[in-house]
Amino acid sequence: MQVWIGLALAMVSAVAINWAYAREHDAAVGLPPLSPLRPLRSAKILVGERRWLVGFAVECVGWLIYLAALRLAPIALVQAVSASGIAVLAMLQVRGDPRKLTIRERVAVLAALVGLVLLALSLVGTPPSDHKPGVLSVLVWLGACTGGAVFLVLARTRFARAFSLGLATGLFFACGDICAKLVGYGGLWLVALPALIAAYGAGTSVLQSAFQHGKALTSAGTATMVTNAIPIAAGFVLFGEALPHGARAFLQVAAFASLVLSATALGRPEAASAGADAAPPRAT
Repeated sequence: MQVWIGLALAMVSAVAINWAYAREHDAAVGLPPLSPLRPLRSAKILVGERRWLVGFAVECVGWLIYLAALRLAPIALVQAVSASGIAVLAMLQVRGDPRKLTIRERVAVLAALVGLVLLALSLVGTPPSDHKPGVLSVLVWLGACTGGAVFLVLARTRFARAFSLGLATGLFFACGDICAKLVGYGGLWLVALPALIAAYGAGTSVLQSAFQHGKALTSAGTATMVTNAIPIAAGFVLFGEALPHGARAFLQVAAFASLVLSATALGRPEAASAGADAAPPRAT
């Protein structure tokens, strides 16, 4: 029952956070250029915009609900459910009219729903299992993610800028999610709290700049994809979360694959690679 409550909270969190992303995107596109390299100036601009503050407040509430979910369920399962939030983002983008979604986006939303059903079936009668990771492994994992995020912010890639910054955001948020799981263990693991705050703060700053370079589905969608995919992998590699056996194992693997596929398809629409969905170039 504890795991089911945790997954229900993860779903509520996903809806709240992705609604907030859509709200923040609509507010950010009308603001002066924001830069992750000038966080204080960007923060001053953002706090002066009421619509953005409402979105950010809802995002914070969603994050607190997410923390509660992590206390009740393994991180890989929580992230798998959270990945479905990208379908919520897609529906918000088309104002609730699924006919405005492309065929690829419709398939992605269906994949998310199928993944959730398979995940639910795989959990029937399966007790949760995870353990505290090694300190060195955590440092290497977080260091690699942070390094990748910094590179994407500073370097110019062949991808659309909204997509690159979305990837960076996802890596920062993934670090924050992993730190949140560590903080939940209490004791000496509370030293991860400053890293948690820094990771979420950096990710939020980068995401606002990403919003000004493309659609919410490209920027926040990509961020959501990475934010969920990295901690799912960390759940098995760092935290030793075990897959169930037999048919349940197949169902859970298929569920994870469906949810990540959904996030990937929605986070990288065709226009993103060509930069067609990007807003007019802005300073970064």
